Amino acid sequence: MGTIMLKDMQPEDIVGNSKEIILELYGGLKRRVFVSEIETPYPDGKLIVSSTDPSGVIKKVNQAFVEMSGYSESELIGSPHSILRHPDMPPVAFKDLWDTICNEKIWQGYVKNLRKDGGFYWVKATVIPNIRKGKIVGYTSVRRKPARSKIEDCIKRYPTLF
Repeated sequence: MGTIMLKDMQPEDIVGNSKEIILELYGGLKRRVFVSEIETPYPDGKLIVSSTDPSGVIKKVNQAFVEMSGYSESELIGSPHSILRHPDMPPVAFKDLWDTICNEKIWQGYVKNLRKDGGFYWVKATVIPNIRKGKIVGYTSVRRKPARSKIEDCIKRYPTLF
């Protein structure tokens, strides 16, 4: 696996009041992010779809992904999926995700994603390993609108998992 660079967020891209956080990612990567309290509601009837290589680098995205993330398609393609990592997400959630999909099983969960503008959006994510000739060649992630009651459960529970 080659070296993956994840750019720091830029203050000029941020909307509203925000706080600066140094986010520690898997593999010792660190990224400066700016986080606001502005939620973008998940639109009815849309699916966010992306595919990655086996290490989680984004290879394909759909228009709904571009719109919800606030990033352009060219900014997303070639970036690690952790470009969307919100600091409120407990690392144990991503450990569970990777443990599950690396064992060729489907993972589902609720994820708070960080937008380019510092805001956030919630998704119900399903991550599916793409297996060819007995080998994982990548992953497909499909995100849909989560029930508000599930989001409220996550808001209460996720801080206890750090």
